[in-house]
Amino acid sequence: MKMRKAMAAVMAGVTAFTMMPVTSWAGDEQITLKVFSNNPDRTADQGLVEQTIFDQYMEENPNVKIEVEALDDEAYKTKFKAYAAGSEMPDLVSVWGQPGFIDEVIDAGILTELNQDDYADYGFISGSLDGFSKDGKLYGLPRNTDVIVMYYNAKMFEDNGWEVPTTYEELLDLADKINEAGVIPVAMDGGDKWPLYIYLYDIMNKMNGEGVMQKCLDAIASGDYSDEIFAKSADMLRESAERNVFEVGFETTDYGTAQNLFANEQAAMYYMGSWDMSMATNQDIPEEVRDNIRCFNLPIPNGGKADATALTAWNGGGYSVTEKSANKEAALDLLNYMFKPENWTKVAWENGVCMSAQDFSQFATGNETEVQKQLMDMVANASSVSGTSIGDLGSSEYKTVCEDTVQQLAIGSITTDDFYAGLSALAK
Repeated sequence: MKMRKAMAAVMAGVTAFTMMPVTSWAGDEQITLKVFSNNPDRTADQGLVEQTIFDQYMEENPNVKIEVEALDDEAYKTKFKAYAAGSEMPDLVSVWGQPGFIDEVIDAGILTELNQDDYADYGFISGSLDGFSKDGKLYGLPRNTDVIVMYYNAKMFEDNGWEVPTTYEELLDLADKINEAGVIPVAMDGGDKWPLYIYLYDIMNKMNGEGVMQKCLDAIASGDYSDEIFAKSADMLRESAERNVFEVGFETTDYGTAQNLFANEQAAMYYMGSWDMSMATNQDIPEEVRDNIRCFNLPIPNGGKADATALTAWNGGGYSVTEKSANKEAALDLLNYMFKPENWTKVAWENGVCMSAQDFSQFATGNETEVQKQLMDMVANASSVSGTSIGDLGSSEYKTVCEDTVQQLAIGSITTDDFYAGLSALAK
């Protein structure tokens, strides 16, 4: 796979960079750039990275003031639609490089086209720009390599004699043992719904092996979900919920609450993406917990065709300049400044926040957290990479239906057949 080969090269430190100016903006007039972000916490995680770079940019460009409006994901998407329907879109916006979000935004003419050749020397991982492109044109830059993992508390595992499972069936058996100990096995953000269809897709990937994204794309286009991996993965998701792998009431648990269940040792594991490796450096999490955060790849079910190192991963969040920005040249300059490797990639990696969509090996310090090292190793040794998950491969309507019905599937209020019948009805 493209990502595996590129990341293996990254880990070997073989990529060289020669930075070139991308925009010619050199204005000295006083301007205000408005940034709309999905990172509301400006003191930790990716919000910290953004704010660090913005503060640095304003110090180097005293004539520029950057005003940030930041909301969590779901509120962000709602407000984004409101902005898109009006006439005052912010200058620089967070975007997701997935068809369910970006295609309709591009088609509506909201985003500025970028010159892909300008970024040839920025060290973006091979294929990472694909999700931010349409019809051969580039409309945004990715900030992350997103890998879906199961985080776990290594001390809690050791104290209780629990072993990291090597098959999905072992994960189910482990959940029984953890429940017996009065602890939640896996903290799940089911209230936001998208983690549930990612979990479903993760199982699909482990069942199918390489090519799962294309199989999903074909099914979305045709409405034909008869391949056995679709039913099997849905049945396994529902069985997992029935066996109390997730917390009671997981369908109403939001992102922050799920993370807190894990951070406060109420849950032994937590299912989320590599962007949450920042838990290991988050001073708000007790030291005994953050020092013992580890992760593992969701294990292969019996009969699954994937290799144990097959990852469910993609390049998701990023940034775009809006087409109607009154300060487009300055906004482009800020975007390009953000993605100089010594900015986003360096700040993110050194703070243990996330894995960039660019080469971060040059900024390795040797002081990385254990979970950082694990994720680096996972990516460097991946036998295959899934690509974008099922709920994000169709239209925005498809995404909404997928979110709503996967939640109903997980809690047993609809059957597997009902779930796929609803998706089939949306076929083009």
